[in-house]
Amino acid sequence: MKKYLFILTLLSATTFRVFSQAANNAVTIQKDTVKRSLPSPLDSPPFPTGDWDGGPLVGSDAAAPIYPLQKALGLTKTKFRFYGWIDPGANISSSKNSNAPTSYNLIPNSVVLDQIGLKFDLQPNTVQTDHVSAGFLVTTIFGTDYRYTTGKGYFSNQLLGNNNKYGFDPAEIYGLIYFPKIADGMLLKVGRFISPADIEAQWATDNYLYSHSLMFTVDPYTFTGVQATFKLGSYWQLEAGVHAGNDMAPWSGSAQINGLLMARWVSKDNNNSLYGGINSLGNGDYTRQHDNLQMVVATWGHKFDETFHMMTEMYYMWQYHALTGGTVINGPAQPFLTGVGPGTLIPGTENAIGFVNYFQAKFSATDYLSIRTDFLNDPQAGRTGFATWYSSHTIGFVHYFTPYIRIRPEIRYERAYADGVTPYDNGTKKDQYTAAMDLIVRF
Repeated sequence: MKKYLFILTLLSATTFRVFSQAANNAVTIQKDTVKRSLPSPLDSPPFPTGDWDGGPLVGSDAAAPIYPLQKALGLTKTKFRFYGWIDPGANISSSKNSNAPTSYNLIPNSVVLDQIGLKFDLQPNTVQTDHVSAGFLVTTIFGTDYRYTTGKGYFSNQLLGNNNKYGFDPAEIYGLIYFPKIADGMLLKVGRFISPADIEAQWATDNYLYSHSLMFTVDPYTFTGVQATFKLGSYWQLEAGVHAGNDMAPWSGSAQINGLLMARWVSKDNNNSLYGGINSLGNGDYTRQHDNLQMVVATWGHKFDETFHMMTEMYYMWQYHALTGGTVINGPAQPFLTGVGPGTLIPGTENAIGFVNYFQAKFSATDYLSIRTDFLNDPQAGRTGFATWYSSHTIGFVHYFTPYIRIRPEIRYERAYADGVTPYDNGTKKDQYTAAMDLIVRF
């Protein structure tokens, strides 16, 4: 325990030192010499995003394009955006009943509707430095992927009480206020928002590959609270916030106060980025059958040239007095998830370590190859229900038919390493092969 406290204290001190140095530098920079937005280091498309991890970016135009549905409705002379996507997927698997802990393609040898997403979006103008600007974002999804974004207190009985195959989740509901005179601009976010850490994202449109890493599957998805993002000069940002814990509403009964402190740095040539800090820090008590994950995390992005780039992430998570398998799903067992009901008590500290690397090669303006390698250590079985090291290795190819339509085929192999531990196919296999593909259509 003392070792974990020492590590946490060291990381916290490092983050605050970065903030202090960046703030001191910001004082010496004249307002009109601060770069409001660096050029995007990556080409999007074909990549799902043009910027390094660590958004929202103050000083960058965050307005989404006007997609076909909004054009069809004739709403083209407005800053408000209304758009969405549909994402069906299919896979062939060596498992017969369940692909868990793989995500999001949980159900083997099947075709499913992963996501139908709708966004209602008005972004504040953070490029200018003259006046306060406000906006909001609402994102809802329906599909099998709701199982991963569900937050206790937000229609959560669909999963936690009934273990439904399909469900609905209002995963993002927040307001935004931009204050140009605080630091070099501050963006305040209030409501339910995506956990800021992670290379990977909850929405199909924002990911390099169809499936997700094992480490992403078991970490926080959304927070409800307040987050402030400060621009500090041309190359630094700081995020500070307070939230009710991972994947739960403040009124859920399991909620607890947690803090957030993350820093983002990009090099002057924009070929390197570091983003990390404390994603969640509170008392760490697992409460009323729900996780209260504490998390320190760091991400490094590196661009080799116009063709190759990579993203690497590591985290350490912990909590106290948890149950094996994490948050409890009390609904009836389904073939794709038989592990319902409370797990067994884990005395003391439950922890997990995750690592993932994404390596990308751009082939053309409409094609790229992605190679993902990831590892997860779940020593007390708190995250997956099985005490073991895991690895997974994925190769995927992405092709855009149009700016609005793409496919993402991939092949994947994953394995558990502890003797006698068989987490795959509902606890019957030690490893798993899958071939999968999804189709994303934006509207």
